[in-house]
Formats: sequence, structure tokens, C-alpha cells
Amino acid sequence: MTLEDCLPPDLRGPATTITRIAAGLSGAGVYRVEAAGKSFVLKVAGESDSSADWRRGFHVQRLAADAGLAPRIVHADEARRAVLTAFVADRSFLAFYADPRTHEAALAQLGRTVRRLHDLPLPADARPIDPREFLAHTWTALQPGFTLPDFARDAVQRVLAEEPPADERAPVLGHNDLNPTNLVYDGENILLLDWATAGPIHPFYDLAAISVFLRMDEGTCRRLLAAHDGEPVDTLPARFAYTRRLVAALCGSTVLNLARQMKHAGASGAETLASTPSLAEFYQRMQAGALNLATADGQWAFGLALIKESLAL
Repeated sequence: MTLEDCLPPDLRGPATTITRIAAGLSGAGVYRVEAAGKSFVLKVAGESDSSADWRRGFHVQRLAADAGLAPRIVHADEARRAVLTAFVADRSFLAFYADPRTHEAALAQLGRTVRRLHDLPLPADARPIDPREFLAHTWTALQPGFTLPDFARDAVQRVLAEEPPADERAPVLGHNDLNPTNLVYDGENILLLDWATAGPIHPFYDLAAISVFLRMDEGTCRRLLAAHDGEPVDTLPARFAYTRRLVAALCGSTVLNLARQMKHAGASGAETLASTPSLAEFYQRMQAGALNLATADGQWAFGLALIKESLAL
């Protein structure tokens, strides 16, 4: 099989170019396709993705695309587990959000976009996700033969020992990987990418995740929730605050696992909570070019910064 075989017949030919642009955690390949004078994105599932999982993810992706929440689907090849979507020129949600002139508009649009996702119907075959179980599994698998700082263990154990505060909200269809790299802003709409982990979950999970990555303070979190709920939020719910701690620990552990896969040596023994850069400091170093997420050291620093963030929340 060639990558061109994943394209519809009218987009194949000598003038078609296919360039790899990313690789997913599961081994999925992501490619930019130039054909017939247009640009597309081709995603081909990795070997670890089962056909059933691919179908479930594609079903959600189609629901989202039909609702204007994901790039338009141009072609799907179930046999090859490949999806071709329209290429969306990204005008940077982060720039939209960071600009003081448009910050509140960006925040409100983000909350409304997540609510539109949560209002989609839950597919009958969707698998519920328990992030606490996922954290426990990830952390247990991470430890053998890989030394980790004591504060990281303390952060994870704190979250797992804490009983989630009661909340009456019903599970919704969640994206479950709502970080800035999965947001595309086309100048008018926010579109979401990478639907591989989508499934039923508490609605606070998506909101807590993006609030952690964007380092939102309490007031900003309340306004995000207000945009999502369509009514003012005077007090940050205890379940939301807890979910922020959970998300930071879970994402940090996942990133540390990536660092291990990239052959990072693990903790040297000198890492302490005080010496570990905060998430804000990590972002500053990355923007200055001192850290690179394409390296094991970059993933290690990012993972520890997220876990440190969990302790601070």
C-alpha cells in the first residue's frame, strides 16, 4: 500500500504531493496532501489502533465535522483506516487568546465551542473514559526502571487518594485531549483536531484540560465555564478544581512516558519541586528556544512542569 492509495481516485496522479507533517502517539501518520490545486490533511492510523477503535473515533469525527467543529471530511478509507480532511489555514488561537484586545472574545468562543461539542449525541458504541484509572495505569507502567522525582510521586498519589467531589452533571461526548495543539482557528471558528480519544466523560474534563494548558486563573476559569453553561458562574465548582489537578497530573505522566520512550535517563536525583520550572517558565524557555518538545529533554521538562502545576492547583 502507498499513501496515494488512501486518496480518492480524482486526487491521485503525478502532480499529487504527500509530505509527512506529524506522528501521533499511537504511531498514526499525518500528512499534508497537495492535489488538484487544493490542500488536504491525510491521517493514517498506526498499527496499534484496532479497526473497531478507528471506526468509533471516525464516527465521532464525522459528527464533529458535520457540526462544524472539525475540518470537513473529504474521503475515508476504512480498510486502510485513513481519513482525508480539508486543510485549514491556522491563524493561531493562541494569538487570538493572548491579544488583550480579543482575549475575552476568544475565551467566550472557546467556551461556546466546547459546549457545542458536549451537546452532540453520544454514539451508542462510545466507550466511557475514567481518567483516574488511566492515570493510575500510566503511573504504574511508568515507574519500573525509570527514576522519578519524589514530588511527582506525591502529586500523583494526592490526586488518586482524593475522592472526586460529587457533581450531578451527566457524562457528555468529550474530546478528551483538548490542548492548544488540537485547536485550529481559521479567523472565524475554532476547530478541533485529533478525535482518537473522544468518548463519554464528565463535561468539566475538556474545560479543565484547556484551562490548565492555557494557565487560566480562577476568574478566567469562571468566565470559561460561564460561556460553556450560558449563565454566570460565581464560584468555581469543587469538581472543576479537582479535575484541573487530575488533568495536570495525568497529562504530566503521559508526557513523562513519552520522554522515557525517547530514551530519557530519568531523574538524576537533583530534581526538586523548587528547582523544577513551572509551566509558565517552561513555556518561556520553549519560546526562547532553550527547550524543544521534539527532544527527550523537552518532554521531560514539560511533564515535570505539568505535574508541578497539579500540586499548585
